[in-house]
Amino acid sequence: MTRLQTLPVSLQKSIKNRSLLKVISGLNNFNPESVFRISKAAGLGGADLLDIACEPKLVELAFEASKIPVCVSSVEPKLFPQAVQAGASVIEIGNFDSFYPDGRFFSADEVLSLAIESRRLLPEVVLSVTVPHVLPLDSQAQLALDLVDSGVDLIQTEGGTSSHPISPGTLGLIEKASPTLAGTFAISTALKESHHDVPVICASGLSEVTVPMAISVGANGVGVGSAVNKLNTELAMIATVRGLRQALDSLKSISTINQSIL
Repeated sequence: MTRLQTLPVSLQKSIKNRSLLKVISGLNNFNPESVFRISKAAGLGGADLLDIACEPKLVELAFEASKIPVCVSSVEPKLFPQAVQAGASVIEIGNFDSFYPDGRFFSADEVLSLAIESRRLLPEVVLSVTVPHVLPLDSQAQLALDLVDSGVDLIQTEGGTSSHPISPGTLGLIEKASPTLAGTFAISTALKESHHDVPVICASGLSEVTVPMAISVGANGVGVGSAVNKLNTELAMIATVRGLRQALDSLKSISTINQSIL
């Protein structure tokens, strides 16, 4: 049995069907009220996975509010064990987006070291690692391969917060997502060429417009943060999550139709 097979069945299916929807509340968001609202909206909107800050009490709160599996994110591996004991299904190194405004950047060697330490601490728990988008695309792909070799189960991309669209409307949304889409394509291609069957989650800077693009360039699912967690009301959050869910489900419907035609 692989570690991914220890995940809840619903989560395994969404990864296999390339329709995973993860809602991210924020690596540095330790506000219980905020996490509760985001978690509730994620559950009601149809998300498959909730990504929160690595704090045991938040894990319990988030699961109670959402009733969906919880992933905890941190850059301090020592924090993971207690969060897992509290009920987290996945541990994740990253996202790094929140560190960039302060001038904090993570090298490939540093990310790999954090992953190795996390795997040592929790050898049986599903481990996801974000590949820093500040690395060149070929370096992102190589880091992903090194991470998989070190025992990482899921690879995630990023890039939205450092993207600066110049166009309005739909074109601007595509420009916003371009760094994470490019990273997803480079990494998923490298993994396939190396015969690594490891799921990739495309995250950061995505919208209803670009979620289908993420799947088309090789992702097994998407992670969405600010598009949801920056909204002011619970109803707006739920509506956004549902819109993203529908965008992913429409791809499954098209795939089913194509298979029946063939």
